Amino acid sequence: MAKYRPENGVKINSMRYYTIEKDEKDTLNLRYSDGSMGKLSDILIPGKRVYAFHACMGAGKTTSITQLCKELGTEDVVNSPTFAIVNVYDIANHQQVYHFDCYRLKDIREAIDFGAEEYLYSGQYCFIEWPDIMEPLLPEDTVHIYIEVQEDGSRRLGIEE
Repeated sequence: MAKYRPENGVKINSMRYYTIEKDEKDTLNLRYSDGSMGKLSDILIPGKRVYAFHACMGAGKTTSITQLCKELGTEDVVNSPTFAIVNVYDIANHQQVYHFDCYRLKDIREAIDFGAEEYLYSGQYCFIEWPDIMEPLLPEDTVHIYIEVQEDGSRRLGIEE
């Protein structure tokens, strides 16, 4: 399982930042402040299950979530649930990941109608793209992740602590 290493990120106010780099196999890796590399799933904080991904279109939300699901052990095809709103992936130890794409939701009522709260409070991993519309429903301990495209095309990942 992943090992959250907050001491290896650059801390600015309430955020901890990491650089995301792709290797020759297109695998996303974290570059820590000490220069060492880690798996993307190292961002998963023990005991935390709901992660809200904030980024502009094309910044890497779906790509990051796809890799997280793979590192958690899914053998399912992971893709954006743009029209389905939520996809379910089986992972190790008979657990599941709920992957939301809230881009097409018009209001919070739609989230309530499809049962978002049941997923969010299930104790399973929930990875949410475009979470703003669901913000009032999110558990208090939701981890907010911000992906920023840098001038050189690399990505910077910020975790709100």
